[in-house]
Amino acid sequence: MADHTWAPHPAPPPEVLPELDLPEPGRQRRWTVLLRWLLLIPQYIALLFLWIAASVVMVVGWFAALITGRLPEPIASFLTGYLVYSTRVTAYAMLLVDAYPPFAFLAPDHPVQVEVHPGKLNRLAVLFRIILLIPAAVVVELLILGWYVICPVFWVMVLIRGRMPRPLFEATAATARYDMRLYAYLMMLTAAYPKRLFGDAPAPGEQPRSATRPLLLSGAGKALVVVFLVLGAVLLIFDEFISATYDTSTTSQAPPP
Repeated sequence: MADHTWAPHPAPPPEVLPELDLPEPGRQRRWTVLLRWLLLIPQYIALLFLWIAASVVMVVGWFAALITGRLPEPIASFLTGYLVYSTRVTAYAMLLVDAYPPFAFLAPDHPVQVEVHPGKLNRLAVLFRIILLIPAAVVVELLILGWYVICPVFWVMVLIRGRMPRPLFEATAATARYDMRLYAYLMMLTAAYPKRLFGDAPAPGEQPRSATRPLLLSGAGKALVVVFLVLGAVLLIFDEFISATYDTSTTSQAPPP
């Protein structure tokens, strides 16, 4: 009987979740809170052009990752820089920090930091990246919609108190971190699928590196995350209902041919 030698299965790519470091919620200058959206206009203009460039780079990176199983170093470096920069803008927009984001990829002194380790990728997961992302993308859309529904209340609270309440900080940080992990997965900067929306499990003896590492959510913080999801779902359903009603009304009022 012939001997058969079976080649070992290749080890799956290591799933290292991208990490978001935020400082503890501190005092914010009320005038920057009042004018936050005006102050963000230059940032969003810069992000628009960077996103166009990142989209082109992602397409090239997708083909490269499909062939080689990893992103080329220059592509990974550019996309990582874009991810870090856009995350800083998001944190500033969501009132998580008062420090204005610099117009730069590298800003080691800024309080918002992102740690991501591009590496080996599963080619099959790269091939079906967009399809695999649909569930996480739906979650992010609901979270962001829900957050924006009640952000005027948050804005007034921070404007009056000069700081963000802890449960609100936890829920908003969880939203921003999950959104960052979604984009890191989309840009193939990690093999780890977005997870841990409701925070991290406490590890005995672990020394925290920042307010969000590990990200420990209180009961109130988790409840707010659920509120974001529910409000986002209600808004989507209401929007679909209004659109369907408008289409029906327009069709019924159209003159016969």
